[in-house]
Amino acid sequence: MDPLKTETLPAVFVAVPSHNHATFVEQCLRSIIGQTLQPRKLLVIDDGSRDGSPGIIERVLKDCPFDCELIARDNRGLCATLNEAYAFSNGEFFGYLGSDDVWLPSFLAEQTSLLARRPNAVLAFAHAYLIDEHDSIVDSTAEWTDFADGDLQPLLLRGTIFSSPGVLYRHASLANHRWNEGARLEDYEMYLKLSAEGEFARNQNILCAWRQHGGNASRDLPLMYAEMIGAQDRLASNLGLSTSELDRVQTEMKFAASENLVRHGFRYEAARLFVDNIRGARSVADVFRTALRLAVPQTLFQWNRRRKRESTRKRYGKLQDVLQTGRGD
Repeated sequence: MDPLKTETLPAVFVAVPSHNHATFVEQCLRSIIGQTLQPRKLLVIDDGSRDGSPGIIERVLKDCPFDCELIARDNRGLCATLNEAYAFSNGEFFGYLGSDDVWLPSFLAEQTSLLARRPNAVLAFAHAYLIDEHDSIVDSTAEWTDFADGDLQPLLLRGTIFSSPGVLYRHASLANHRWNEGARLEDYEMYLKLSAEGEFARNQNILCAWRQHGGNASRDLPLMYAEMIGAQDRLASNLGLSTSELDRVQTEMKFAASENLVRHGFRYEAARLFVDNIRGARSVADVFRTALRLAVPQTLFQWNRRRKRESTRKRYGKLQDVLQTGRGD
């Protein structure tokens, strides 16, 4: 590529926090190397992996045509790793990709273009395929909701959250913030902080693949909701929420969470939230619908989830089928 033309491209710094994903990390890195818009720098920080990941990373980075680096050190946790990566970063945009996730080829090109058109946006986010350990596409966040565009704070406060692989940050928007190293859920608290500072730009395309497997914290829904409540408690004053407003927001979120929890097999936790937060229901219909879900045998939910996943597998196939087209639909 012509060096002069390279200087006119957006300066993107990409970080990969890697931890015990030897099975998946090569695919993750090659999805970054294969971007139609290449980043200026790729920094991989291996966070104390014990499965041979650093050796795989070193081998793959030999094929990287742009500036890249590996730091391998003892385990410090995801949020500490992200803070370290940001401290090393520069440029106009900052993105990170978990070592088990994948970007579709046009991710950086589309997200940098979107942020260029939206100067008031602190980040851009996109939809994600959900993939299993074998790269089968089992779901898509586009099937869940359209999300919103612009002011996402109301949705965030209700517990609606988009997946981190689909996010690209404006570098300057992170300058006054750090990931909370005491949190187990790294992205939600950062989103809340940034929601007080600017817009979130929505890209309605599917631009990444978010891997679901036994090691995901996102599968522990009770933990996720506890982390969200904790983040809201810590940031209430920054968000301008009074004690009564915070109570209302959290009651509504907990009631909505009861319906999600029961669908995923957390029946006891769902029943407790339903009873304790019934005043958070938005309508009588919501109460009856959630009560009905609590009464339905769990085996029926499991059957329905398997049915939907199998239907999605047949519709989309493997991730490789999508990658050959260059983008999601």
